[in-house]
Amino acid sequence: MMALGDTVHVDEISTDVVVVGGGLAGVCAAVAAARMGRSVVLITNRPVLGGNSSSEVRVWVVGATAHGKHRYARETGIIGELLVENQYRNPDGNPYYWDLVVLEAVRSEPNIQLFLNTDVREVVASGPEDARSIDAVVGWTMGSERLTTFRGSMFLDCTGDGLVGCLAGARYRIGREARSEYGELWAPDVADDLTLGSTILFYTKDVGHPVPYVPPSFARDITATPIPEQRIIRTGSNGCFYWWIEFGGELDTVHDNEAIRDELWAAIYGVWDYIKNSGRFDDAENLTLEWVGAVPGKREYRRFIGDYTLTQQDVVGQYDFSDAVGFGGWSIDLHPPGGMYATEPGAKKWHIDGSYHIPLRCLYSANVSNLFFAGRNISASHVAFGSTRVMATCAVVGEAAGTAAALCVDKQVNPRSLAQNHVEELRQTLLRHDAAVLGLANTDPTDLARSAMASASSTMARLTVDEPDGRHLLEADLGLIVPVDPALSGIDLLLDADEQTEVTVDIYDTAKPQNYVPHTLIASTTTVQPCADEWVRFDLPWHPSTPRNAFVVVRANPAVTVHTETGRTPGVLCFTRTEPPEADYPQPLLEWRNTLGRETACFRLDSDTSAYTPQMVVGGYARPYGGPQMWVSEPLSRDDRPWLQLTWQRPVVVGAVEIIFDDDVHEDLINLHHHYTPERILPTLVRDFRIEARIGGGWTTLVEVRGNRRRKRVVKLDQAVTTGRLRLVVEATNGAPRVHVVSFRVFPRA
Repeated sequence: MMALGDTVHVDEISTDVVVVGGGLAGVCAAVAAARMGRSVVLITNRPVLGGNSSSEVRVWVVGATAHGKHRYARETGIIGELLVENQYRNPDGNPYYWDLVVLEAVRSEPNIQLFLNTDVREVVASGPEDARSIDAVVGWTMGSERLTTFRGSMFLDCTGDGLVGCLAGARYRIGREARSEYGELWAPDVADDLTLGSTILFYTKDVGHPVPYVPPSFARDITATPIPEQRIIRTGSNGCFYWWIEFGGELDTVHDNEAIRDELWAAIYGVWDYIKNSGRFDDAENLTLEWVGAVPGKREYRRFIGDYTLTQQDVVGQYDFSDAVGFGGWSIDLHPPGGMYATEPGAKKWHIDGSYHIPLRCLYSANVSNLFFAGRNISASHVAFGSTRVMATCAVVGEAAGTAAALCVDKQVNPRSLAQNHVEELRQTLLRHDAAVLGLANTDPTDLARSAMASASSTMARLTVDEPDGRHLLEADLGLIVPVDPALSGIDLLLDADEQTEVTVDIYDTAKPQNYVPHTLIASTTTVQPCADEWVRFDLPWHPSTPRNAFVVVRANPAVTVHTETGRTPGVLCFTRTEPPEADYPQPLLEWRNTLGRETACFRLDSDTSAYTPQMVVGGYARPYGGPQMWVSEPLSRDDRPWLQLTWQRPVVVGAVEIIFDDDVHEDLINLHHHYTPERILPTLVRDFRIEARIGGGWTTLVEVRGNRRRKRVVKLDQAVTTGRLRLVVEATNGAPRVHVVSFRVFPRA
């Protein structure tokens, strides 16, 4: 008789960090830990990476931007790198190209060993119920007939369904909590085991000639269901436009997975029968099914119990946690358990005013000492999960968990000890890596730039948008975001009127630095507008205690036209007010929409601003927060070789330079085909630059870069240099008329 080792390969691998689950949470966790210098294995039971975003399932990667509803909210860090790179390689949203972007990000990290098609179904753990510890996980690699035991110091369950944590004995829950447990408005009166369902998507194609369709025998007759009346069916829509093909919330989304898949297939082929053969779609004759998914995209199953459970109040109230390590911003988006067969709408959404924080305590197990988790299985109530479950947010917490796991290995501490004793070091590490953290200032004591004085060849000191190329009739209220630093005395608007009339302008605070909706009225004024194109003055004095965003509201008057200019100015946004949907609670985010595209109302501020000074790149924030938080030069037409300089009182030793450029986090990028962004490379990114040091009375070029398309650039010098002055010289952007730099850091060692 042959032994197991004679018929299959039996291996054992030991690493610092073991990540199970190859969705975006697992990918970002693995890459983050690897970049911290830790050895990592990334294990997934699928043949491709990306989870629900992969070519197998094809769900849009959405997150804090909420499809562009939130301003300056796109995630940075590893998921930000993936989206920016995908925009360059894959502007048309080919799902297979997206697979390659994700795969290459993992394969480019030498500290990661990747195991595809490897199913982890056994966990070796020990200890009492309240103090468990994982020793190893065992995976079976299909096709290769390999049985591998993976040992590590830290384990991350990024499986979505939470199987690893479950097998390790980690506490979790499935379903909805009762309202009394956390006092959540949207929780049911009585707890239950109902969840959001799963979805399979499909693509169609116009082949240019008539294509018949004979439905299979198992196709569902959707005319006998609520689908035609309750859901949107139309030709030309593909993929996630059919997100509502959802089923399984009243079943067990894991143990009934095969039955759920069969019902989803029956519905898809029934929907296609309705489109092709009902006679209601005249443009369906030449359409065929190009692709139908075979893997259900799951939304919800186990949610682990951490040292903190995120709730509806934390999300809606945007609570500022001291251990915040990431942010979200998608609406609380809950679906009826009946899915596509429910008679109520397919989604119930609560759009919050801005991004909210996610604490570290939600990312590790309360009773398994070396288990982190990331993705849709984090410690959150069912209602809060309705927002945190989307993939860009899952990726953000994946990067945070992977970074935290690496620090735990470095310091030889468990996750709880890290949260209690080293959380600021973790947060500063995340900030240095450009992760998606919000409202966190750079206090890194190793950053030499923080002790330098920053200067520049030029600075945008006066905020104006005054080269009109369009007009907008003031039929609805118009909103305008402008940064106030340090004060505002008033604003001039370029207006035209059919008759002499009154124009009222209000100024509001936005309540929180990450919000871009009006909250508290600061001042209001009314001016008589004559019948002519002219600049009209509105006195609106405001001197906030800290730099803030002002939300300026120009009240509707259909007799008035506002002149507009095409283009974007950092920190400046323009909106129109629309009728909000009926709701029992205010949702100002839905009232103020960016219907003008890239047009901005022409305006002038009559006093200088400090919102764009060179000192913004030293310390401070690495993304918009109460202002644009970046240095901006004068136009390249007036300053054709802008430079940004750091000067120290005494010479310093420079071994590495880290620069963050502006990739316009207001631009809503996506992996697949929700909308089209025309530029493959974001124009605000610096393209050509060099870094120079003042050595021996002259400037010496340390590095020169051409064709940059990345937000963050790390320059490690082969040999450290001693200098009292260091500068960035920009020769070209990727199209923006000015140079934007978010952060300029300097370190003594590479």
